[in-house]
Amino acid sequence: MNIKPFKLERYFAKYEFSAPYLLSPSDCEPFTLKELLSIADDDSKKLYEEMWLGYTESKGLPPLREEISKLYSTITADDVLVLIPEEGIFIAMSVLLEKGDHVITTYPGYQSLYEIAQSSGCEVTKWEIDDEGENWNFNIDKLKSYIKTNTKLIVINFPHNPTGFTPSKDEFESILHLAKENNIIVLSDEMYRFLEHDGANRLDSASDLYENAISLFGVSKTFALAGLRIGWLTTRNKEIYNKFATFKDYTTICSSAPSEILALIALRQKRQVIERNLNIINTNLGLLEKFFDKYSSIFSWKRPKAGTIAFPKLKGSIKIDDFCTDLVEKKGVMLLPASTYDYDGNNFRIGFGRKNMPEALEKLEEYLEENTQA
Repeated sequence: MNIKPFKLERYFAKYEFSAPYLLSPSDCEPFTLKELLSIADDDSKKLYEEMWLGYTESKGLPPLREEISKLYSTITADDVLVLIPEEGIFIAMSVLLEKGDHVITTYPGYQSLYEIAQSSGCEVTKWEIDDEGENWNFNIDKLKSYIKTNTKLIVINFPHNPTGFTPSKDEFESILHLAKENNIIVLSDEMYRFLEHDGANRLDSASDLYENAISLFGVSKTFALAGLRIGWLTTRNKEIYNKFATFKDYTTICSSAPSEILALIALRQKRQVIERNLNIINTNLGLLEKFFDKYSSIFSWKRPKAGTIAFPKLKGSIKIDDFCTDLVEKKGVMLLPASTYDYDGNNFRIGFGRKNMPEALEKLEEYLEENTQA
């Protein structure tokens, strides 16, 4: 496989641990180990203190898989495969796709959601989000027109990275119905699920609604535990599930024992954890709303419906890559230009899931006052 460099990850590698003000992270404020252990129930504490630091079960710790299944309506513990989130994308595409297959994917998006398929010799059609009107939108008629006789996989990502868009329940079910009537498998990236700013917008998991759907989720975003590197794939298709589990023998084999139990702690306290993260998100969103109103002559933005990130646009003739480079060099503030998504727009990703976002936003405002006229 001759795979291209991962532009977003290379950009983060350059600035994430050197820039003092990160204004583009996609996760929620990470827990410290002390904070997480403080909310653990007695059984989880005992599991953590007495854990055996040998190999773990390849499919995942049984109590963890059982707890994960509670996030779904039809998924059981036997339908859950624990792995690293990025590994889940790699395994799914390696198992499902062959050279010459046609793949449709929401776009822009996390690069591995289309790059792995392209590097495997597949034909990839990018279902691009519409940037017209007050809100983002994916046109389902466009999706329908993209389907071919050799379309093997539709890749979707809702809530969407990087726009924060999420479709209506009817729209989501229409997407899955299109896949079902054309016998197409669906890979659904659901990493921001349960971070809907209005709970009424929450979608069911694709793996609950369609037997040939595979859903990706994990603790990196919603549960503020990216450092654990714990995620999972869920599907009711046993043939596909068994192929995934078999392929995993060639990747990580099994997960980290401490990470699995720490993930279990968070999932058992999911209401508390999610409420904590949504409080940070909603506070920061209020600040962003005021910021973009104040600087509406410089930026345009569409308020996201879910998640921890938005995709505003820089107005005028300055290229977003130049803007982001100058900003991080002069003020130490890191934003993520659209080019890291292979996207031609003058957009950038801004993150609002961290507690120190207000401080980073102040530094951005300093830069604007010093370098532009609002």
